[in-house]
Amino acid sequence: MTRAEDRVLIAGAGPVGLVLALSLARRGHRVTVVEKLVDLLDQVRRAGTIHAATLEMLDDIGLYERLERRGLVAPLVHYWDRGDPEPIAVFDHGVLAGDTRFPHALQCDRLKLVEEALKMASDTDLIEVRVGTELVGFEQGGGSVTAVVETADGEREALRGTHLVGCEGAHSVVRKQLGIDFEGFAFPDRTMTLSVVFDFDSLQPYGLRNYILDPVEWANLFRWTDFWRVVLPADVDADPDSLLDDDVIEAGLQRFHPIGAPYEVVSKSLYTVHQRVAATFRAGRVLLAGDAAHVNSPIGAMGMNSGIHDAVNLAAKLSAVLRGDAGDEVLDRYVRQRRHVAVAHVQAITIRNKKLMAEADPQTRRRNRDELRRAADDPSLAREFLLRASLISSVREAAEIA
Repeated sequence: MTRAEDRVLIAGAGPVGLVLALSLARRGHRVTVVEKLVDLLDQVRRAGTIHAATLEMLDDIGLYERLERRGLVAPLVHYWDRGDPEPIAVFDHGVLAGDTRFPHALQCDRLKLVEEALKMASDTDLIEVRVGTELVGFEQGGGSVTAVVETADGEREALRGTHLVGCEGAHSVVRKQLGIDFEGFAFPDRTMTLSVVFDFDSLQPYGLRNYILDPVEWANLFRWTDFWRVVLPADVDADPDSLLDDDVIEAGLQRFHPIGAPYEVVSKSLYTVHQRVAATFRAGRVLLAGDAAHVNSPIGAMGMNSGIHDAVNLAAKLSAVLRGDAGDEVLDRYVRQRRHVAVAHVQAITIRNKKLMAEADPQTRRRNRDELRRAADDPSLAREFLLRASLISSVREAAEIA
């Protein structure tokens, strides 16, 4: 007979929490996921690029095929100087054909991933997803974890499991209750993320993924199935409450590309970019993954992807512990592997990407452009560049950490 505590508890039903749940259920383990939101699909669309290394992981749990038909296969990534009609460099993921069965990125926003993962979770009795249910505290001891959750109507309940994993984002209750330092810094500027209905390809031959360099008004431009995602820097000296005013957004878009008519903006958000990594991802039977463990600049699409990598890595190790094939010390290997990736790959790459986008020194800008051109034109250099950018290198490096 199974007991109530013979399950893993997961806080947060975003991409990381749901991939962790599916990965554990695929290995035969029971999971309960608690999520404070009632409607998981009623959110601002954010992350939308899924890298090759992540696509392999999603394929292993049956999610890739569901997502491919709802997204756009993107084998190319373009780098531009703002205002120039031709790109600085175009990188083709085809050079990764010998490294991955998915030599491309997939443009598919996180809400579609959440929607498809929820459908898969509903098809198995091993996964219970409780929406409108917030984790408010927990205790561990005696070989289990007891989590206290609160429903939308204020009722509280205690749930017991073998382990608890905090996947509930940068403001993680799990991390805060554990008292784990969230080490790092915040950039002084702010960033606007806009969802825009407009055919930017009618202005110049953009690809599906575009990084546009400028010392003052850099931009990211990504095609999703039903709109374009435009990322623009916000005026650091402006009143934060005014930065999302319609006229401010319209002015920013018109500076980006004047079109002689108003843009159709379907969603907008403003955020401060943090670069932080938790001092540890584990305290006993309680663990952290995704944004609860590390946050970073969105330039380069590392956040959701690296969080999914956390989930897949942790699922394998938790399963080994639950089956009795490994002791709890294997969970420390999860921490060593994934924290190393967070610091040496995700943080380093995203900080470098942000600096590249907004570099002001003319000589450094010329050197950066020359290096991008040289790398894109040389298949060997392009492969090295894309192995890092697609996080394949980080997965390989983590696997070597004992």
